[in-house]
Amino acid sequence: MKLNELKSAKGARKTKRRIGRGHGSGRGKTSGKGHKGQKSRSGGSVPPWFEGGQMPLARRVPMRGFKPPSQKKYEVINLRDLERSGLEGTVTVEVLRASGVVTSSRKPVKVLAVGEITRSMDLRIHAISAKAREKLEAAGGTVELIK
Repeated sequence: MKLNELKSAKGARKTKRRIGRGHGSGRGKTSGKGHKGQKSRSGGSVPPWFEGGQMPLARRVPMRGFKPPSQKKYEVINLRDLERSGLEGTVTVEVLRASGVVTSSRKPVKVLAVGEITRSMDLRIHAISAKAREKLEAAGGTVELIK
């Protein structure tokens, strides 16, 4: 048996119905599209979200909320992440990125107070919550904010 001798099982491959090929085909004249109207025309399909000229749902529903364009977006890490990382001494943003604690390469980093910390570390970071600063300093560490 060779690749060029392989054949499909009988009835496995069905021939495609060719529309618009005369009356005898059973799909001649209007080719199953009916008479006139948008859907009978070439390229005349209506997108799924079109509501027939009715005011679309996205425009009927009221706007909710507001996001200020000047809002700072931080990569957030918790004290428990610092504890699990096993880092000690001076810990900078670059060290956190290298160790995989911080994944984003662009966003500034902020530390939050979720979890506990027992290690003493000198943290050089973009932002830190007041509670996280308290816990870190209670463990014997220091915090220096950078730009």
